[in-house]
Amino acid sequence: MAKIFVEAYGCSASFSDSEMISGLVLNGGHTLVESSSESDLNVIVTCSVKDATANKMIHRIKSLNKKPLVVAGCLPKAEKSTVEKFSENASMLGPNSLGKTLQVIDTTLKGRKEIALEDSDLSKVGLPKVRLNPAVGIVEIASGCMSECTFCQTKLSKGDLQSYRIGDIVRQIETEIHDGCKEVWLTSTDNGCYGFDIDTDLPTLVDTVVEIPHDFKVRVGMMNPMYMVRIKDNLIKSFDNDKVYKFLHVPVQSGSNKVLNDMKRGHTADTFRDIVLKARERFPDFTISTDVIVGFPSETNEDFEMTVDLLKETKPDVVNLSKYSARPGTEAAEWEQIDASEVKRRSKIIFDLINQTAFEKNQKWVGWKGQVLFDEKTEEGIKGRNFAYKSIFVSDPVEIGQVCDVEITDATKHSLIGKIAC
Repeated sequence: MAKIFVEAYGCSASFSDSEMISGLVLNGGHTLVESSSESDLNVIVTCSVKDATANKMIHRIKSLNKKPLVVAGCLPKAEKSTVEKFSENASMLGPNSLGKTLQVIDTTLKGRKEIALEDSDLSKVGLPKVRLNPAVGIVEIASGCMSECTFCQTKLSKGDLQSYRIGDIVRQIETEIHDGCKEVWLTSTDNGCYGFDIDTDLPTLVDTVVEIPHDFKVRVGMMNPMYMVRIKDNLIKSFDNDKVYKFLHVPVQSGSNKVLNDMKRGHTADTFRDIVLKARERFPDFTISTDVIVGFPSETNEDFEMTVDLLKETKPDVVNLSKYSARPGTEAAEWEQIDASEVKRRSKIIFDLINQTAFEKNQKWVGWKGQVLFDEKTEEGIKGRNFAYKSIFVSDPVEIGQVCDVEITDATKHSLIGKIAC
């Protein structure tokens, strides 16, 4: 039996995959260790969504390659040749191939390379797992997506939508809660199209989950605007339940309909506006997170200004800003690219705007009092979340998973600072 080191990068689905890989490793009789220096074999669950991320993956692959290595996740599925270029002997495991985890590990330990990138018929719901955070249960509700975005590798990595059955998801969540989790993340490549392949939808899932008779919170994960048109009214109603964080991550990517069309996003800027308006009409303190890409090949200065105007109008609480980077195998990678200095200029304008907006919005929370679920330890201290999923740090002694009354005493552009009020 071997000592295995597992690390993960990227989205919550990647971290969920790493938890399941770790669970399968333990079930297979191996031991998990906390650093590569202690291991007999290393596993890295990769992300390849951006150039900068892919470069970080390559650096880690090269550094972990001194021992038998399994490269899992999106990078080997989307860019197999890239992995082989920097680690010719590494085995590979695709994001939908977890059923072959032990087979790949055992073969690699014997000194043979194994490639398992084809989808297996094993559902990710119900697999054993080792949680990265004992207070948070990450539950994958589907794999793949229905989109064909011209800038994104995700479809290349994860394929078409495959939703998991509501009953199976509920049983997984019950297990998470039984094991001590106080917060459940519903995650997938795109939550917005959940269930469209099995004659159900996300609001139905959320309404079913909150009926589980335990005290816990639900974070509904990322969803693309194009699929929210047919579910948004019922989804907003689902947020009436106190168990559901008043939080949505809806990536708009651009304020220009022309650019959105070139991206094959399937939505318009008005789609995003309408979602934000409806959420904040029903819940004034609703937290909106979005993603923006600057420097997409067809983005003109006018298109860019439309994005700036959209952000000024809708004032999202969180904006994940990316400079466009051409990803291998995507349609837009073949187009003429915008000069890097111009992309940098546009990025700086958006960066300054979102920092200003975030600070102004966070300042409005100073003086607020209410319940906070503490779910993470960081270098800054213990971090919790209130009903709107706002990050709140306290210096008081608090246990992970504890719920306390907190008063907000200060705010930065990234978080709120509070003190225990009970």
